[in-house]
Amino acid sequence: MTYLLRCKQLGLSMDELDCLSCGMVWDLLTEQANDSYNYPKVAGQKEFNEFLGI
Repeated sequence: MTYLLRCKQLGLSMDELDCLSCGMVWDLLTEQANDSYNYPKVAGQKEFNEFLGI
């Protein structure tokens, strides 16, 4: 029941649920909760290049 409530909160339709796994729905909820978080530092191109070893 909680699962369906969370799907409703995300605005997902029953047709969309056929294409999504439970893990994907929980990931969407996590991302939605993080939307309002203001990250103190956001990586730029230089940081991505260093991460990739370019």
